[in-house]
Amino acid sequence: MSANKQAIWVFGDYRNYFQNRVTLQLLSRAKDLAKKIDGEVCAVVFGHWTDEWVDDALSHNPTFCGVVGEYIAHGADRVYLTDHPRLSAYSMETYALLMERLARREKPEMILIGATAFGREFAPRVAKRLGTGLTADCIGLDINGEGLLVQMAPSFGGNLVAEIVTPERRPQMATVRPGIFQEIPHDYVRTGEVVRVPMPVDLPADRVRLVRVERCPQREQKLEDAKVVVCGGRGLGSRKKFAKLFELAELLGGEVGATRPVVYADWAGHDALVGQAGKQIRPQILFSFGISGAIQHTAACNNARFIVAVNKNPNAAMMKRADVAIVADASQLCATLIQELKKRIR
Repeated sequence: MSANKQAIWVFGDYRNYFQNRVTLQLLSRAKDLAKKIDGEVCAVVFGHWTDEWVDDALSHNPTFCGVVGEYIAHGADRVYLTDHPRLSAYSMETYALLMERLARREKPEMILIGATAFGREFAPRVAKRLGTGLTADCIGLDINGEGLLVQMAPSFGGNLVAEIVTPERRPQMATVRPGIFQEIPHDYVRTGEVVRVPMPVDLPADRVRLVRVERCPQREQKLEDAKVVVCGGRGLGSRKKFAKLFELAELLGGEVGATRPVVYADWAGHDALVGQAGKQIRPQILFSFGISGAIQHTAACNNARFIVAVNKNPNAAMMKRADVAIVADASQLCATLIQELKKRIR
């Protein structure tokens, strides 16, 4: 770390790099935060077969740029890289121990990790090893007047947003939900430093052995990355009527979101939840069917470019936020749209 600069670290989870952009999103936000404390942004990468990525990335070849080069191009001033065959597959114990040792040596001011399934397992263990606090599933980050990281996280079931600081322990740590921040464009001429960190020779053997990896079928695209989102609320009336949204979303090339009451009623899974306790979305167009517009939901839709809302109640909060507000039965209008779209496809 530079002598006079505090470092903000972002852990680089690149295993599903092309679909999971949370690391690039965190680098973007870290760059903004670093300006407020005159700090620098560092990415941390553990893996194998990364040498060819680094060499090509530093040559700024626009036709191929590996993970390390991407992190520099998206805001990292420095990348700490440990490359070793043992790191080709993720091991929680090994990764956590490496992160602990590196952090104790370099003493970063902050560590940010994506709130993915990986991050939710990895980050608490690192925080425990370092004897510091961790705010999980943050939906916002800022720097206060004292230079502390303000970690904003939903609480009380999403009814409140808590602002949490870590005044004494270091590093300040947070996991952040994907889709909260916008990644900055790739900068092909941006330069950065790559620090190669040797693999320790005294690491204990892994207690868990990876046998094989199988990909589970998932959505065609992540809800938080979808350009079109069809979102439904309790005003649709029933699980059967809500299910029609999936047909509409397929015709529009989009994904389906849901409000908290819908998820609690088991009309949709938790992965469809749009709100402070769920996904933050930024679609080009958002269709809102039967949604009243509680703040817990609308706070997650602020970055939607265009909103079409359908509700029987013209005074519903969601109707007032919409670019186009249609006073109608949400279920009936959804069915009509499906019919019209099918005619056009034919």
